[in-house]
Amino acid sequence: MNDRMTTPWGDYELARFPEDSRDRLRAWDAADTYLLRHLAESGTPLTGSIVIVGDRWGALTTALSSRRPTQITDSLLAQEATRANLARADAGESAVRLLTTQDPPPERIDVLLVRVPKSLALLEDQLHRLAPGVHEGTVVVGTGMVKEIHTSTLHLFERILGPTRTSLAEKKARLIFCTPLQGIARKANPWPYSYVLPDDIGPVSGRTVVNHAGVFCADRLDIGTRFFLQHLPRSRGAERVVDLGCGNGVVGTAIALANPDAEVLFADESYQAVASAEATYRANAGGSAEFRVADGLEGVPAGSVDLVLNNPPFHSHQATTDTTAWRMFSDARRALRPGGELWVIGNRHLGYHLKLRRLFGNSELVAGDAKFVILRAVRKDADQ
Repeated sequence: MNDRMTTPWGDYELARFPEDSRDRLRAWDAADTYLLRHLAESGTPLTGSIVIVGDRWGALTTALSSRRPTQITDSLLAQEATRANLARADAGESAVRLLTTQDPPPERIDVLLVRVPKSLALLEDQLHRLAPGVHEGTVVVGTGMVKEIHTSTLHLFERILGPTRTSLAEKKARLIFCTPLQGIARKANPWPYSYVLPDDIGPVSGRTVVNHAGVFCADRLDIGTRFFLQHLPRSRGAERVVDLGCGNGVVGTAIALANPDAEVLFADESYQAVASAEATYRANAGGSAEFRVADGLEGVPAGSVDLVLNNPPFHSHQATTDTTAWRMFSDARRALRPGGELWVIGNRHLGYHLKLRRLFGNSELVAGDAKFVILRAVRKDADQ
């Protein structure tokens, strides 16, 4: 969905990535426009090193592109959306510096703008990483919808950077104002975080998993993945296996441990997730593996994969949507060879079996409990 965002610096036509005419979700919201309006009305000097963290679809970066900001994001899709939205605004990618959460941040930061993420852990990690570049003159402003900003959010800003307060709410959005203090006593960054897996989940039982901040259930094994690990398919010989939407990589690592001859591809659109998957794999397995930050299975040749394992997300930030699952299933069908299999775990109520039947012409229930189902779909032939 393309939509125009009105700002003090002009109107901008913005879209999410990948673009889908059926997607009714906007690429910006009231939190973005509230922050931009505040910057203009308060006369905030937009000079020096400007860093924008967590810009979801490039709305803030595009509006401020003439100030040559640095954007830091964990999401490849957000980065691609930013590129496309900059092009629409005739700004060009050279107008900004695009970094990921795995890149070293700028050494000096004069203006820090933070779009509060859904993950409190990711915010904690990023504030720790950015803190050395922040000085007492740095302007720090966060933004988010009211439902995204909690007391714990404010405590993080206060504990890591300095005294923090909030604005009044406008259109269900709120701003966070933080005054940095030099020499503040802060604890060490706890991320990445490692823990030992339980003993009843197959090949990875008792193994260590590594999690960078922001990865789903980074501090414990979630019940869905535990159920999946207890019912994984048998992999034999030199198969090509994909852990699609790999998160911390524990599922792909389990396959690699069970079948050392398998070649495993770990793919996710999150830089934090792929870094976690690689660290988990290296800590536990050897053999051939590939780690790719990608939009689904983009770049994977058609008909080149034997097995795809997938636990698709059903949220995009605060919105519930099946768009990502549908695209993942479609990608898997294209990448699988005839006879190749897609194994999916999901909440029972999501009805993934209907989507798989539409795409593959078949869907088999492998296992289920009161909350989850594991489904198997087979690519029947090359011309399907």
